[in-house]
Amino acid sequence: MKEVTIASFNVKNLIGPDQEYYRFQRYTPEEYAWKSGWLAEQIQTMDADVVCFQEIFEESALREVVARADAEGIASNEAHLPDVDKPYRRKAIFRKLAYRPYTDADIAFAPNLNDGRPGERRPGVAVLSRLGFSDAPEIIQDLPEPLEIDFGTLGGGDGGSFRLRRLSRPILKVRVRMGGHVVTVFNCHLKSKLGEFPRPEGAAFPPEADLTRYDPVGRAMGSLRAALRRMGEAFVLRRAIVEELRAGHPVLCLGDFNDGEHAVSTEIISGETPFKNYAWMLRHDAERPSDRYSEEEDVQIREAIEAVRLHSAERQFVQKSTRDMVYTAAFGGTYESIDQIFMSRHFLKDAPESIGEMEYFSVFNDHLTDGSHPEAPYNKLASDHGQIMAHFRLRG
Repeated sequence: MKEVTIASFNVKNLIGPDQEYYRFQRYTPEEYAWKSGWLAEQIQTMDADVVCFQEIFEESALREVVARADAEGIASNEAHLPDVDKPYRRKAIFRKLAYRPYTDADIAFAPNLNDGRPGERRPGVAVLSRLGFSDAPEIIQDLPEPLEIDFGTLGGGDGGSFRLRRLSRPILKVRVRMGGHVVTVFNCHLKSKLGEFPRPEGAAFPPEADLTRYDPVGRAMGSLRAALRRMGEAFVLRRAIVEELRAGHPVLCLGDFNDGEHAVSTEIISGETPFKNYAWMLRHDAERPSDRYSEEEDVQIREAIEAVRLHSAERQFVQKSTRDMVYTAAFGGTYESIDQIFMSRHFLKDAPESIGEMEYFSVFNDHLTDGSHPEAPYNKLASDHGQIMAHFRLRG
């Protein structure tokens, strides 16, 4: 059996000092030193085999943070771990406390194709892996063929359509050897709930951005645009996940979903939950009220759904724990989980293709502050997201 850990970490705007990433936002050298130090400490605390990062503007800045984590972690090992000649050197506690550096680890970085000039930067995502990559990483952002979503007609007429040519942020797909298995890992950061407001040609800003002339209808339309984009991106991710599952590859999907576990966008990614029994359901081609699916078809349908379904690591953990609540974001009194780890049934103990199981689920959220509290500006230098980590024990 092999123990493997994988984590998701939205770092909140990692970029070097004195660079304007969003309008009027930059880090002084002192702020950058504080932020990079905090990130390095979090990486040491997690000590995960694979880390999926979001909001990375520069690969070089991430490499600096990882190098700092290694330097501090190695120094901590030398200061606190017993020497090899001590009689208690094999005690498990010391093995657990030891930091394992990322000296030979691989980093895959996916820059954002929407990245712009200073003040209009857009972040990408990255994966850090002690286990290396089995294949060349793949970036999904510009779609070879636009995603066309046609709406059905109600009462006749044109139902309309929605077209998506490019994702707001890249999806990074990597393959990692875990034990004797090659696992496909997707790292994503879906469109946020912040409204999307087009700027008219020649205008300095969208009219909906002027809060002194508050436009509730226009603001609602901005939220609708954001939701449509997020759901379209969720579908693109789901399509890629199903392709991997049908090829027989175990799948882990991590990242900032910008939605909770039961949101429609998240359910698009995870897939449908099957009914307990389809034998009572009216057939799709029914000609009589008694035309129901057979018991054999019930088994077939449920297996077809389960084979491509993903499962929430958080939900699996909560079901067998006494923990009251898990949250990765806090603002204005609302605590919620918008960072997710989803896994294919290969990681469920009793599933047909099981390669092991998740033993534990960690949440690192002690740094989070409610946005209504005076200390909330601290989050500028830390992160406004908690980190999550799944602990697996795999066979082979």
